[in-house]
Amino acid sequence: MSLHLERTDFAIIADWIKPGSSVLDLGCGDGTLMTFLQQQKQTRGYGIEIDDDDITASIRNGINVIHMDLNEGLSEFDEDSFDYVILSLTLQAMQSPELLLKEMMRVGTEGIVTFPNFGNWKSRLQLSLGGRMPVTKNLPHTWYNTPNIHLCTIKDFEDLCQSLGFRIIERRAVNHVHKSSLGLKLFPNLLGQIALYRFRRA
Repeated sequence: MSLHLERTDFAIIADWIKPGSSVLDLGCGDGTLMTFLQQQKQTRGYGIEIDDDDITASIRNGINVIHMDLNEGLSEFDEDSFDYVILSLTLQAMQSPELLLKEMMRVGTEGIVTFPNFGNWKSRLQLSLGGRMPVTKNLPHTWYNTPNIHLCTIKDFEDLCQSLGFRIIERRAVNHVHKSSLGLKLFPNLLGQIALYRFRRA
């Protein structure tokens, strides 16, 4: 049975993955991405999730899922255990994004990360004119109840990759429905609402 995707960023991620690869999906949710990759790219691997309801949903979807807190690292896995390690719209909620990125590159050959871009013009406008933390479609929570504790911009993330010695292979900046355009390619940090990166050790 084919899977209908509500998040088109999953299709972008799938384009970056070679058929038959081993994949570790960090914060896999209900397993939708892993299910899609299994169907489209015949991947194998595991999902990691901390929410009990999502774990139940992942198991129901036929995903091998491990109950684990990503803030504690990936010590369960050896070096170079996977072809790809994916972290989709979860980086900003981590206590130590830098350490998790290092762990991703320890256990995987390539990393794929997506995150909401805090440098988007709507966020800048709300902060500069309204004087309050932005609330947007991709950042829908107010400052006091948000799970996002480490927001960053596209430039911030690229600076971090450089400091960690990661080589960025591909980058996409897309809007809230995960579509690209010429403007997004020319001014990704200003216009991009969601950033998608594929990278590896230099």
